[in-house]
Amino acid sequence: MASSTTTGLSNGATSSSSSGSSNYDLSFKILLIGDSGVGKSSLLVTFISNSVDDLSPTIGVDFKIKLLTVDGKKLKLTIWDTAGQEKFRTLTSSYYRGAQGIILVYDVTRRETFTNLSYFWAKEIELYSTNQDCVKMLVGNKVDKESERAVSREEGMTLAKELGSLFLECSARTRANVEQCFKELALKIMDVPSLLEEGSAVGKRNILKQKQEHRTSSGGCCS
Repeated sequence: MASSTTTGLSNGATSSSSSGSSNYDLSFKILLIGDSGVGKSSLLVTFISNSVDDLSPTIGVDFKIKLLTVDGKKLKLTIWDTAGQEKFRTLTSSYYRGAQGIILVYDVTRRETFTNLSYFWAKEIELYSTNQDCVKMLVGNKVDKESERAVSREEGMTLAKELGSLFLECSARTRANVEQCFKELALKIMDVPSLLEEGSAVGKRNILKQKQEHRTSSGGCCS
């Protein structure tokens, strides 16, 4: 499973794709949710750019695109990073629409971020998610701070079973399991026929668009 060219898009802006960024077989939308400060943006930036930086809180919604090859398929992952603060939550409900994968992130050193997954975030998924077959993954971040751990791995696994989700612990700071997190989620999405069909439909439209653009660019006439 190999990564390829990455393209970052932020603050809800649209831009033209860089060369190669439109060459993919499947397209999936993934949502990152959880309390503010659990490291959602850090996980995303680490996955996209292989760097770890101290990031300011996301304002509203940000998204980035990652191209990678998983199980022989070229995937385009559009990953939405949502603000965890209460005042921005009303801005994010529409971004659940059409998501094939949702990553619920908590900080293993802050128990309240873990309990809020059940009390708030899981309920929000039920309320706003438009995709019944959406694949969920529970991610405990900041395992590099083992001495400050407030939530055990066993507790995380138990909650994941209750929510019917995948489970992984990782660290954006050390990169431990970050890439595995997104690849495992993508593989699981590809195992669900309805989600695979959705992603394939977008990929087929992309291929058709590329063929049309190629015919247009190569079919010019002389004056």
